[in-house]
Amino acid sequence: MNAHEIYSVEQQDYDRAGSASAAIKLLLRQKGIDKGIIRRVAIAAYEAEINLIIHSEGGKMELTIDDDMITLEVYDRGPGISDVMLAQMEGFSTACDVARNMGFGAGMGLPNIRRNADDFVMASRPSIGTLMVMNFYLKPQDDADKRRMGI
Repeated sequence: MNAHEIYSVEQQDYDRAGSASAAIKLLLRQKGIDKGIIRRVAIAAYEAEINLIIHSEGGKMELTIDDDMITLEVYDRGPGISDVMLAQMEGFSTACDVARNMGFGAGMGLPNIRRNADDFVMASRPSIGTLMVMNFYLKPQDDADKRRMGI
C-alpha cells in the first residue's frame, strides 16, 4: 500500500484550485483506503492547498502512505505567519479581496485541517515560509478514534 507523491501548488493559481487535493483523493481511493479517512484527508488537503494559493508564494504538498498512517506535509515559500496561534482561530483571515470575492478566505482553513487530522503540527517563520504536518491513522489509536471510525 505504500506510496509517496509530491504535488506543486502555485501562488494565486485559482484556476487549478483543488486539483492537488483531488489527485490525493483519487490515489487514496485507488489504494482502497476507508471512505471516512479519505474524506478527512481530502478536506485537510483541500484547505491546505487553498492556503498555499491564497497566502504563499507557492509550495508543495507531499503525501506519504504506509501501512499504518497517511502523512501530508505542506510547505511553502514566504511570507510566513507571524502569529501561528491567531491564524488557527476560527474566522481569522488575512485573505485578499480577490480571494474573498471568489468565496475563499473565510478563516476556516486551519481549523478544518486541525479538526480532520489525527495529528497536526504547524511551524512558520516570517519571510521564510510555513510547514504543516498532518497525520491520519489507518488503524484506531484509542477509543476516540474507534468512535470516529465507527468501530
